[in-house]
Amino acid sequence: MFDADRINEVLQTLSKNKLRTTLTAFGVFWGIFMLIIMLGSGHGLQNGVTRSFGGSATNAVYMWTQQTTIPYKGLPRNRSFNFLEDDIKAIKDNVPELDVLAPSAQLGGYRGENNVSRGTKTGPFVVRGDFPDNRFIQIFKMTSGRYLNELDIKEKRKVCVIAQRVLEVLFAKDENPLGQYIQVNGTYFRVIGTLTSEKSGDDAEEKMQTIYIPFTTFQQAFNWGGRIGWFSLTAKPQYEASMVEDKVKKILAQRHKISPNDPYAIGSWNSEKEFSKIQGLFSGISMLVWVVGIGTLLAGVIGVSNIMLIIVKERTREIGVRRALGATPASIIAQIVSESVLLTSLAGYFGLIAGVFLLEGISKAIEGQDTGMFYQPGVELIVVLKALGILIVCGALAGIIPARKAIAISPVDALRYE
Repeated sequence: MFDADRINEVLQTLSKNKLRTTLTAFGVFWGIFMLIIMLGSGHGLQNGVTRSFGGSATNAVYMWTQQTTIPYKGLPRNRSFNFLEDDIKAIKDNVPELDVLAPSAQLGGYRGENNVSRGTKTGPFVVRGDFPDNRFIQIFKMTSGRYLNELDIKEKRKVCVIAQRVLEVLFAKDENPLGQYIQVNGTYFRVIGTLTSEKSGDDAEEKMQTIYIPFTTFQQAFNWGGRIGWFSLTAKPQYEASMVEDKVKKILAQRHKISPNDPYAIGSWNSEKEFSKIQGLFSGISMLVWVVGIGTLLAGVIGVSNIMLIIVKERTREIGVRRALGATPASIIAQIVSESVLLTSLAGYFGLIAGVFLLEGISKAIEGQDTGMFYQPGVELIVVLKALGILIVCGALAGIIPARKAIAISPVDALRYE
């Protein structure tokens, strides 16, 4: 469709009325620009929400005890109970679909804080007793040293891993914390590693102020006995987390004499369900953005089609001369459609480039900042290729009606046209 002579001819035709061509092209430019900006912003929002899951496995289930709400087997309602070490063993023995199971305990309860000191420096931090498998559920980045291991558990070692905020408060800026001791409720623990959270938001803030010690050491040092504060688990890849969650709840309900109809006695949060909801939400948003963006683009394309109709009317005599000299209908159609495609493609290409550059600029500007639920806006290559394909198709469609009108003119009538 395009060769050097035809491109020159198309450019000459479009440049005869620069203002009209510019205003028409701007409609297409703005349509594709807004499509790219909306898609990129939606992607940035999705990245931000997904990032909030970044510090946890997306198929994790968290369980904790609450109060019973239904009397059962002679026991009253509003009864409190605790998870025990034997519960963990029963779950491991009876749920083969289980992948990771990580019991935890925390001084002061959930979101509890305790005075921790090192020399004259003190700070209120969360102190957790954990197993090494916790690193597969609470995903974080080790910045130095190592995390807890099985020997720490077996030998009840008085060691700890501290998060970034703890490091900043208890140690000098360039001081190496590894091998140093901190004091928790009168017990000394040797620092074996430091970490930082990859999550964002309030949960990340808590993780940055946490001290992790071996669960068995936690039990011994703080008289915790055989209790479990809460536990988290993941299912094997071929199983749904919801199925494992239901199976575990049934086992716990039987062991603690809880009514099978009591929905509140055992609290739980299923990240797989929440993540699926979020993925579905953003799929819907993406579809809506495409519909709105393409609608905006079509408005510009209609403008191109209208301008091409005007151009065809202005060139009626020229078309008649070409037909009289033997030009085929196909060559006339190719001429009109090529003008439409070139105008649409050029305007859309500049709109696409402007949109991508703006998103890249925003991404660079917010890099390293805590922007909450908005992170790294941008568009993928496949989206750019789809947009280019839509531009070419729209350009061709915009030229079809004017082209058909052009070949409908008889050479005799065209030559008489003034």
